[in-house]
Amino acid sequence: MTNLFINGLSGKMGSSLKQVISKTKGISIVSSLVDSDVVIDFSRPESTIEILSQCEHNKLPIVIGTTGFNKEQIEKIKGASSNIPVLLSYNMSMGIYNLKKSIDAFLEQNNNELDCIILDIHHKDKIDSPSGTAIELKELIKNHSNSELIRSISIESERNSDVFGIHKIRFFNQDNDEYFKHEALSRNIFSEGAVYLAQSISGKPAGMYSLKDFFN
Repeated sequence: MTNLFINGLSGKMGSSLKQVISKTKGISIVSSLVDSDVVIDFSRPESTIEILSQCEHNKLPIVIGTTGFNKEQIEKIKGASSNIPVLLSYNMSMGIYNLKKSIDAFLEQNNNELDCIILDIHHKDKIDSPSGTAIELKELIKNHSNSELIRSISIESERNSDVFGIHKIRFFNQDNDEYFKHEALSRNIFSEGAVYLAQSISGKPAGMYSLKDFFN
């Protein structure tokens, strides 16, 4: 049995996590951090940093899905990974992971100069704009070995729809127009990923982990 402490349990993602965990064998939610095996964090940056310190003190792994960190907070998260297992991901769905792999394969085979627009659509209550996922997608494209063929990368964000998350990546020039798209139809896809990752990181040595360490 894996005992989870959820930081942000009263929020929308917390409700989704409770729903997913209620249908998952071998895992339960505990009300005290010291009674947990793993911590899942979907909260706000300042709350994440506070719970991260408690995880370090108690030698507990943490899976972080919170977004909107500044550079100083990111450095604190990275620093904590020298003492405990840490996984930070702005989108924990297998769909987004597969989207990134598809874009990577496309760029690997591309021989044309292209422009890129990343369309980032979320519900009106989402705080960060652009989303962490959109920023990660931009970094993926910018840092690819064939990035010199991408003439420009821009992000267009919309926060006026009641949607869970749509990311559309368009590559185009005067001859071609191609795009990749992922749409989340429920928060549960993020919760299912977070629960799987929490179970996977339990018992791992200290370090900074990513989705590819477990989704592969």
